[in-house]
Amino acid sequence: MGGFPLPGEFGERARDILAGRLAPVPARDAATVVILREGVEVYLLRRKASMAFAAGAYVFPGGSVDPRDTDHAVAWAGPSPAEWGAVFRADEKIARGLVCAAVRETFEESGVLLAGPSPESVVADTTGDDWEADRLALIDRSLSFADFLDRRGLVLRSDLLRPWAHWITPEVEHRRFDTRFFVAALPPGQRTRDVGGEADQVTWARPADAVDQAKNGQIFLMPPTYRTLGELRDYRTVAEVLAAEREIVTLMPGIAEVDGEMRIMLDDDYGFGPS
Repeated sequence: MGGFPLPGEFGERARDILAGRLAPVPARDAATVVILREGVEVYLLRRKASMAFAAGAYVFPGGSVDPRDTDHAVAWAGPSPAEWGAVFRADEKIARGLVCAAVRETFEESGVLLAGPSPESVVADTTGDDWEADRLALIDRSLSFADFLDRRGLVLRSDLLRPWAHWITPEVEHRRFDTRFFVAALPPGQRTRDVGGEADQVTWARPADAVDQAKNGQIFLMPPTYRTLGELRDYRTVAEVLAAEREIVTLMPGIAEVDGEMRIMLDDDYGFGPS
């Protein structure tokens, strides 16, 4: 039997959605970034147990698009929003927001900044009290990403990102996200740091090791994270990951009634089929 059961309230909610008695919550646009360093290793954060979504799960940095992420004032280098829109089948405004959210959330949740003083350079160090003050101001939304870049004379480097995947949260969930996955190399000179906030632990891990730990019940991975790590485990270098040709297919776990039981449907390796 495929998938896994939806007990109690989630089962009833799934039944109501399938019957058309309940409309799914709209999915919010979001971005997540797999930061890579040679090894190949990925940066993972464990979400606090108190979080409303994915509590206790190890995840990549990411989050929802802030309306201000679509601001045309954001200094930009690399593939244009229109080009990113073509990749992710999104309009130009949404694509601009997704790329800005990817870079902003990565900085907020890891201290890594995919931006530089020029289109050919990248910030070498983001440690220090002034950077920390800006990071916290971005988190509490008292500072917009466009103003942050402008004040520091920086240009967003969209060419440091590569598209990887597109996942939509199952319709049964109370909080839903329409998330585009990116990959990026840790810029030279920069280093991640445990910045707290929504996470209570951070780690660098080889994808194969993280998958094995999840299989053994040592860590909890949501299916899209599990699937992404499984896809990355056979790459030998970061350059190989960044050079990978990816066809971006929209994936959304389905809900179905199987022998009278409501279930989220997925395949044997926790990968989902196309929506």
